[in-house]
Amino acid sequence: MTGAALSGTNQPDLGRNNLDRAASPYLQQHRDNPVHWQIWSPEVLAAAQAANKPILLSIGYAACHWCHVMAHESFENPTIAGVMNDLFVNIKVDREERPDIDTIYMNALHVLGEQGGWPLTMFLTPKGEPFWGGTYFPPESRYGRPGFREVLEKIHEAYTQKPDAVAQNSKMLVGALRNLARPQSRDRLPLSNDVLDQVAGQILGHVDPEHGGVGSAPKFPQTGLFDLLWRAYLRTANPEYSIAVINTITRMAQGGIYDHLGGGFARYSTDAEWLAPHFEKMLYDNAQLLSHMALVQAETEDAVLRQRIEETVGWLLREMIAEGGAFAATQDADSEGEEGKFYVWDRDEIAAVLGPYTGEFCAAYDVTEDGNWEHKTILRRSLEPGLKDEAGEKRLRIAREKLFAVRDKRIKPGWDDKVLADWNGLMIATLADLSLQYDRADWLQAAERAYGFIVSTMQYGDGRLGHSWRNDILVSPGLLDDYANMAAAALALHEATGSPDYLAQAIRWLDSVEHDYADTVNGGYFLTSTEAEDLVARTRHAADNATPAGNGTLVGVFARLWYLTGDVVWRERAQNLLDAFSPEIGRNFFPMGSFLNGADLFLNAVQVAIIGRRGEPATDALVNAAYKVSVPNRVVMVSAPDAALPETHPAAGKTQIDGKPTAYVCLGPTCGLPVTTPAELTVSIKATRAV
Repeated sequence: MTGAALSGTNQPDLGRNNLDRAASPYLQQHRDNPVHWQIWSPEVLAAAQAANKPILLSIGYAACHWCHVMAHESFENPTIAGVMNDLFVNIKVDREERPDIDTIYMNALHVLGEQGGWPLTMFLTPKGEPFWGGTYFPPESRYGRPGFREVLEKIHEAYTQKPDAVAQNSKMLVGALRNLARPQSRDRLPLSNDVLDQVAGQILGHVDPEHGGVGSAPKFPQTGLFDLLWRAYLRTANPEYSIAVINTITRMAQGGIYDHLGGGFARYSTDAEWLAPHFEKMLYDNAQLLSHMALVQAETEDAVLRQRIEETVGWLLREMIAEGGAFAATQDADSEGEEGKFYVWDRDEIAAVLGPYTGEFCAAYDVTEDGNWEHKTILRRSLEPGLKDEAGEKRLRIAREKLFAVRDKRIKPGWDDKVLADWNGLMIATLADLSLQYDRADWLQAAERAYGFIVSTMQYGDGRLGHSWRNDILVSPGLLDDYANMAAAALALHEATGSPDYLAQAIRWLDSVEHDYADTVNGGYFLTSTEAEDLVARTRHAADNATPAGNGTLVGVFARLWYLTGDVVWRERAQNLLDAFSPEIGRNFFPMGSFLNGADLFLNAVQVAIIGRRGEPATDALVNAAYKVSVPNRVVMVSAPDAALPETHPAAGKTQIDGKPTAYVCLGPTCGLPVTTPAELTVSIKATRAV
């Protein structure tokens, strides 16, 4: 099916809860609230204007613990719901389904000086202009926060009795939001290896030398930054970078943020040592962490990371396949109304399952009578960072399997099975690369299946991408991140398989980006299309959040296309993006990991040209060997002996040696000697690095 109907566009009835019409599982969770929730749409804003009622906008997501808390305390409370219905038009938004809306109003909250988070609670004029907001509010005053009912009444009083002040505040906020999309500086910073090394050195100073990660609690994976540090290690051979990266990813892989029974990482750790996570699992985190672990493991050959990669992909393929074969969005933190209940244990429960093997397991996984978190135990292996001998690991594996079987009978956390194009793009690209690194054809098949679903089901009739799909409903036009990540996925599949169809599709999507998303005044690209709904501001940035920024991703996508095709237009687009956002590096480089990593590819591509035919064992062995070396800037091209590489390729005109499939490794304009075996190719690729 192509071009499914948008949801939420029917004429609204402000006197009822309309979330029964929603596709999003998060919105469906609130369909029985006594609040008269509406789905965001131009029609709802028009109805708010006709009624001259301010808007209460509540934004969250299905796996959000504090969203559930506020829903239970306030949105299920008939008295509070009555106040909401009397005083406001109430709109509920799934931030994963509408990240464009979430970004605008989260930025507004930041302008107000608040830290931000979810649930996001914003108060808007009937036209959608923000004038005040916050995050979680308790039903009555506590935690130093005002009670939600009190907030509702005071905001409505301000709106009705102080209209000039409200108008002034909303004008200020909207002006600030629009200004965020404009360059804050015109001073371009020419990007070079020296600049990348300087940034890496400054980031290194913020890494926790004991537990890894950046700063103190709470800690997020921040894989873009640690990819940047790993690239710096490969570029400079400075062991401080590798120590910081390896310590961080090992601590995470052995910590409580990792699910040691089922595989997969939770979103972040509430403490400094990766023990106690918020237990939700997100597709995007696991895609990025898989890629990062594989990059490091290719160099270290670490058994722990190899095991975590296998287990996390196992979790993905077992528990995260949505209808049609694409990947689902999230697994919730809560079950039975309690955060983490599905995942934690006490020692007696474990002893009842493992019997005489209890002692060994408990020693390995930090299980004690008193527990390590709220009198329960979050399984972790941080106290024993390595692995046991083969026999010991086999006993632990059997114990884990027994405990997993018992845990699997518990009431499971909620599952958000909507399919998001941008998050799927991240995982598809990762699986494509890992399939060759680890010789897993089934992983490549999973990547191709998910990609095929996006192309066949999540495009409109004119070829434009949609953003979110569930239950045969395609919600909202695609955003820049959808195009960027799916183009990156298409290129990863093209390099892995050699199929020209993937390359052609990537180019079609990027043509849409240029036509519909380009900022023709300041350079770079907006988050939303020119054809999208008219929101109060149009977002443009290159700063990563939990997911990579589309503008950052596109630097690498454009650079890769330049190397693959030789078409100078892609080099120019990459350079234009670097020029547009390089001034931001001087202001704050911390959120610019994807952008800087794309610049690294632009400057330092390692081009592997293989003259041979796909499907022939000797050729395929060379392709696989290229993926087994830790070189994030690898670009693989396979050219049949009777075909030609692009004229601009440094290996153009080179041929096979003695009629054998032959590889050339090129850095800049210079290529190494021809090689014909995987072992020789490995040596040749490693020679492009400083280590």
